[in-house]
Parts: sequence; C-alpha cells; structure tokens
Amino acid sequence: MAKDVLTVDENTSLMRATRILKENSIRRLPVVSHGKLIGIVTDRDVKDASPSKTTSLDIHELYYLLSEMKVKDVMTSNPLTLSEDDTLEKAALVMLEDKISGLPVVDGLGHLVGLLSETDVLRGFIHSTGIKDGAVQFVLDLPDVAGSVTRVIESLRKFNARVISVLTSFEDAPEGKKRVAVRVMIDDAGQEEAMTKELRETFTVVYHGKDELKNMPRKRAV
Repeated sequence: MAKDVLTVDENTSLMRATRILKENSIRRLPVVSHGKLIGIVTDRDVKDASPSKTTSLDIHELYYLLSEMKVKDVMTSNPLTLSEDDTLEKAALVMLEDKISGLPVVDGLGHLVGLLSETDVLRGFIHSTGIKDGAVQFVLDLPDVAGSVTRVIESLRKFNARVISVLTSFEDAPEGKKRVAVRVMIDDAGQEEAMTKELRETFTVVYHGKDELKNMPRKRAV
C-alpha cells in the first residue's frame, strides 16, 4: 500500500481538492479529521458535482461555485476500509465485489495508515508468483485429496527445481480435482525436459511453459 498519502479535511474547497487530484495524477483523496478517516472523495465525485459544460454560468461564476462547495458536500462518508493486517486476497475480493479501484487502510483506532489501489494488488500478486524471475510454470489437475500437491513437489525436487509459488483453484478444475499452478526455477534446460516428461507421465499436466516478457504489449505513446 501507499503510506505517504495526500489527504484533505472536510472543509477543503472542491476547487482545491480538484487541483490536488489533477496535479498529483491521483483518483481519490481520503478525508480525515484529527488523523481519523471520516470519508473519501474521488475524481468521479468531483466530476459529478461540477456544473455541466452546457451550463449558462460564466467562468467566474463556475469558479465561485467550486470554491464555495466543500469536500464534505460530495464525499462518501464512512467508506469501506481495510485493516493493515488484511491479506491482498481479501482486498482483491472486496474491490471486485464492490467494484472499487482503491481502499483506505486504517489501524484499530480508525486512523488512516495507507491507501491500497488495484495497481498495488496486482503488483503484490506479480511479486508472489515469480513471473518476473523467469520461472517455469506447470498447471496440473490433481485429485482433491491430502498429499497430492506434496507428490508434485517431491517430483520437482528430484530435478533440483526451486519452487517459487503454488496457487490452487477449484473453480476451473474437473469434479473431484483441484487445479494447481506451480512456478519453479530451473538452472538446467536438459533437466527441464526430463522433469516435464516425468510430470506428464505421472500427473495430468494442463499447461507447461515460460512467459515471454521481452516483447510484452505496451500502450502506445500519445
């Protein structure tokens, strides 16, 4: 999460809040009072509160209106929050189910300690998988019984493979199975071939490969 978070108080003018959002290229501002979180204002809140482009007001009247409106007039009070001890998986679930792209993080007393964005969640997930380390991935459908993953790990260790991450899912697996994605580091290409052969002979391998990251799609510069 981001710990150095820009904040405003409830009496900050909407004009100033808008300037802070734009100048810092951020999408949300926690609203605090004596260090405690009392609300949050987003770029969408600001946009919805701003007069329409088709308004008959002149520029001076628009500026006056925005300067008179306060953050407390448009903020979401008592927003959803996370505890600093919550897991990234829980954060991702909350964001997905409530269609939220960022959540403030508070301590046990309600004091703001950080801000977690969907980008932070993705970054944490990427770090935990080992994809950027050049790890090889195996996806297997295994019996949903105790010890099935251990058998795979034991097979991998015979070839001196270093296990980087293990992820398990039941949603995409056949009935009575669990889908397990294992990423490993392999120093010897010859070992990888022999290891893959043994895994395919012993288990149901759904996928085996290594992500090519040198020529990833990139957003075109404007």
